[in-house]
Amino acid sequence: MAISLSGTLSCAETHPWRCKAPRPGSLSGAARTLGVTHSTVFRRIGAFEARLGARLFDRLSGGYALTAGGEEMRDSVLRIEEEIAALALKVTGQDQRPSGTIRITTTDLLAVGVLPRHIAAFRAAWPGIEIEVVVADTILDLTRREADVALRIGNPVQETLVGRRVGRLAFAVYAASDLGARKLGDPAHGDWIGYGSAHGPLSRSLARWWPQMRQVYRTNSIIAAHAAARVGIGLAALPCVLADCDPELVRAASLPEDFMLDLWLLTHEDLRHTARVRIFLDFMGAALAADTDLLEGRCPCKTKPAEA
Repeated sequence: MAISLSGTLSCAETHPWRCKAPRPGSLSGAARTLGVTHSTVFRRIGAFEARLGARLFDRLSGGYALTAGGEEMRDSVLRIEEEIAALALKVTGQDQRPSGTIRITTTDLLAVGVLPRHIAAFRAAWPGIEIEVVVADTILDLTRREADVALRIGNPVQETLVGRRVGRLAFAVYAASDLGARKLGDPAHGDWIGYGSAHGPLSRSLARWWPQMRQVYRTNSIIAAHAAARVGIGLAALPCVLADCDPELVRAASLPEDFMLDLWLLTHEDLRHTARVRIFLDFMGAALAADTDLLEGRCPCKTKPAEA
């Protein structure tokens, strides 16, 4: 049975390299992580302490606190977990077979608007390699093998990651086709689908360009904004790669200034020589390079998959 860094049971007993701090600091949080009941966690802690013959936690009114012995065990478990994660990366990095599974982490926008047709082409070329895509707004940790490859907007500063910028995402203002058939006036006076505090650089730029814009609908998801724009709720600033290929949308306006977000393809440095990871990175890098016009908004109706 493994104890997490916060003093609760962790998922390390089943996926030691996929567990990531911060972890839950309560019995109920540990129960959710493990997929068991609160009482099961309580019994496991008691049984573990009985086997050790030592008390690891002080039961307080506000929760559990580590004893001195518990803190020492936590520190030891942390070192062991890091060593296991590093060993797993090194062993996997020596795998030269063009087969197995690649676990990719990305956002909903990229998982829907960019990856699918390229994944289909990749699978046709390399049928022995299986793909798992984890769609998450949070950044999964490549150093702990929560994912093998990341396709991200922006480049996180993490010295153990290697990769490259593979494109830039352009944005424009879009409206439902029936709205576009009418004469749309100044975007500043239209109904908008906004992002609230989400997607900071884009939201801040929109507020600066059109401070009087009426946000009648807000969402933290670009995919949700795309769906709302299609049914005519209002104008939306959307990535051209997603909206230009949608016949239900028309470009209502360009952005007042050049606005693009960098697209990065990353992996851990210990995995870059693994055959399946290297093959995927090379293939996807070439495919996205061929998509430059679409990504940067210069190809308003492209549906054919890029050749890699």
